[in-house]
Amino acid sequence: MAERKLRYGVYLGAVQRHKRQISFAALLDAERLRPKRPPLRAIDLHRLLTPYVSVRFSEQLRAVVPLALMLIGFQALALRTSLLDADSVALGILAVIIGLMFFMEGVKIGLMPLAENVGFQMPGKTNPAVLLSFSLLLGVAATFAEPAIGALQAAASSISPERSPWLRQLLGPYSHWLVLAIAGGVGLAVSIGMLRTMFGWKLKTMILLIMPLTLGLTAWCAQQPELASIIGLAWDCGAVTTGPVTVPLVLAVGVGVAASTGRSDNPLSGFGIVTLASIFPILAVLTTAIYLTSQGPGAMLPIQPPALGGWYKETPFAEIIGALRAIVPLVLLLVLVQTRLLGQKIRQRDIFIYGISMAVAGMLLFNLGLTEGLVALGEQAGNNVPWAFSENRETGAPPLYPFALGIGLTLAFAFAIGFGATVAEPALNAMGMTVENLTDGAFRKRMLIHAVAAGVGVGAALGVARILFHLPVWMLLLGGYSIALALTVVSREEIVNLAWDSAGVTTGPVTVPLLLALGIGLGEVVGAAEGFGILAMCSVGPIISVLGTGLWIDMKTRGRKRRSKKA
Repeated sequence: MAERKLRYGVYLGAVQRHKRQISFAALLDAERLRPKRPPLRAIDLHRLLTPYVSVRFSEQLRAVVPLALMLIGFQALALRTSLLDADSVALGILAVIIGLMFFMEGVKIGLMPLAENVGFQMPGKTNPAVLLSFSLLLGVAATFAEPAIGALQAAASSISPERSPWLRQLLGPYSHWLVLAIAGGVGLAVSIGMLRTMFGWKLKTMILLIMPLTLGLTAWCAQQPELASIIGLAWDCGAVTTGPVTVPLVLAVGVGVAASTGRSDNPLSGFGIVTLASIFPILAVLTTAIYLTSQGPGAMLPIQPPALGGWYKETPFAEIIGALRAIVPLVLLLVLVQTRLLGQKIRQRDIFIYGISMAVAGMLLFNLGLTEGLVALGEQAGNNVPWAFSENRETGAPPLYPFALGIGLTLAFAFAIGFGATVAEPALNAMGMTVENLTDGAFRKRMLIHAVAAGVGVGAALGVARILFHLPVWMLLLGGYSIALALTVVSREEIVNLAWDSAGVTTGPVTVPLLLALGIGLGEVVGAAEGFGILAMCSVGPIISVLGTGLWIDMKTRGRKRRSKKA
């Protein structure tokens, strides 16, 4: 069709010819007369909510159910024992799944966007001292909100005050000192991690400076009788801290700071803080224990039996108060910094309130299901597994298998738990996809997951062997981390970042209470002074396996390049 020129005045006249003015009151009357929207039917709600819920529910289902079935199946098939209080355990596991689903969704849509915005705005609007102070407070608040911290405190009743007096003190009368030491260590780690992000420090250099100090302090504590039993707890604390609250929030702030300081083009800008957050709590707990023991036996407090009475200590009020105590301080810190320090309003307030409500509800359900589900299941496994190689503690029945075969089955069971829990870990799957993209497919997601899972499985088996044979945990840690440091020296910075951070994402809110309960149950049965150390070995295992895999990939890549040049 040929173009035709038209004066603008003629065009306006043609457009306005069919217009008429109406009053606002007439518009309101017309709106009132419109038919009401039909109510949502059940099928409509199903179509809206099912795709949203099913993806999030299936993630937690894959992380919890296979592990629980493995525990139940091993006891039923290999140990010929049935699950006690099956209904209660099943309901507890369901509460854990739903609680984790709500909690992770709440953190993702309520806390992480706010944390990333705060991290982006603070470097430009405040001085570095304020940013470091905020990082310290964020690390402390995030530690209090970690679901797995409660699993450490729940282990107090199984520790003998006669065999491990100061360990029992740290988990009992001085438990608040323990939690504050862990929180302070994480806060210091986040502050140093922010400095690393701002100035571009290499993680490899920091590890080679900090880890020898940590190992040296551990070896010194091992020579002190009153401190030797605390080493396993201190190193397990490093694994407990890097959970579903600390990791995403700290990384979100780190991403914001990296974007603000112009380092967001570095694909490794988010790595490193998780590693630091798993090392500094070890130093903090050991230092706290050294201070307390230096005060002498007179500093020991009487161990009080659990207090009775009080509506606030009964279910579900205790879980509600615990959930609010964990989430509210963290939310208040972020909101105050956003509104008062940065002078910005909370955007999309309804979504923010919805996310915080989901996080609180998820923490409540998780706390309710933790004791009845995961901890009970792990304790039953810890009590039953030794029957494979020793007499049944309750009935006096002879061992089910010869000693060597029974020990082999027990170690295989520990490996399977570590491997299976790691493969199902959602955070590791997300990291695997990121690494595959950053390395252009050289380090594939499946290869990373299997390398980390194998390392965790071997670590879990070594941790269980340590309890069964009463091996000193400090020697295993010294040997394992010496290998890890030697591999770190000869590895590239990218692989070092990946390997040391992968150890942090493997110990989530599902594996921590299970492995803790399993270790404590085994320790009680075989007469060990304490059952800590499995989580510590689960952390060093994947560092070695991923560094070894990275070196193998580099060798293959260099060999391929040499062959292509010759051709």
